[in-house]
Amino acid sequence: MKRIELDIVALSHSVTQSHNYAVVLGERRGQRRLPIVIGSFEAQAIAVAMERMVPNRPLTHDLFKNTLETFNIELREVVINNLLDGIFYARLVCVKNGEVFEIDSRTSDAIAMAVRFDCPIFTYDFILEAAGVILEDQDDDTRKGGSGKTPAQVIDTGALDTYPTDTLQRRLQEVLEAEDYETAAKIRDELKNREGKS
Repeated sequence: MKRIELDIVALSHSVTQSHNYAVVLGERRGQRRLPIVIGSFEAQAIAVAMERMVPNRPLTHDLFKNTLETFNIELREVVINNLLDGIFYARLVCVKNGEVFEIDSRTSDAIAMAVRFDCPIFTYDFILEAAGVILEDQDDDTRKGGSGKTPAQVIDTGALDTYPTDTLQRRLQEVLEAEDYETAAKIRDELKNREGKS
């Protein structure tokens, strides 16, 4: 299976669930984005590491990093290796004395560790095909109201099945441009659902 390297392109607050966030991963050589809904604690852990902030006492992920380093274990890479029933699965690929170990992990924790170790994040094409969204380039700044973002029209995410497919496809682009990745993930899932039934 072909592996695809990802970068963290955004960490945004959920507009529909006050305690949730979305971390958005983008393929390094492509247009696809992979939005993953995470909790506030995990979002904070990722943000702290991305901003190179040093807390007074180690956070849980810092403790785990310190433990691995104390025992000379290197985190070589993180692999988002599966998607089942809307849940992403990940593995930490670690090396000790030349021997490779793979450790099962929640994806949000794996990303928090990857940021701390500055190691690459990978996934497979089938995961991006199933859960990725494509962010089309927008060259005409006037279509974005001059601000660089298009204000998304209101869409009822609880009733996505009532919208026509072409409307959902249009709205998907709008919410992506507005960086509302959680709504984009819900619309994407509804469109995938329809593809599976046709």
